[in-house]
Amino acid sequence: MKRIVLLTAIALMLPAFAAAEDWSGVAIVDVQCSAKAKANPDAHTRDCALMCAKSGFGIVDQNGNFLKFDAKGNQEATKLLQSSSKKDHLRVNVTGTKSGDTIQVQSLSVS
Repeated sequence: MKRIVLLTAIALMLPAFAAAEDWSGVAIVDVQCSAKAKANPDAHTRDCALMCAKSGFGIVDQNGNFLKFDAKGNQEATKLLQSSSKKDHLRVNVTGTKSGDTIQVQSLSVS
């Protein structure tokens, strides 16, 4: 019985030790436009992304998968896009922990 409790406790702690991952030079897109933007994310504009900011943001990875940002990532993405002079081809570097289809963003910068 003690062994089962110990193994269960260890298994529950493993996600806490998840290693951060890096995504470099990936396209940033708002959630609302993500489905149609996946085909050509570089054509998605900064103005559109900011108009749809309330839906949140994420990236289209190298495999064409869309990964959403957590709340912190959404705040950082909004600031980054507001300060950017680029109209399209919006590429970023992201460091964070992936959980399902969401990235818990630790850092976000222009690529």
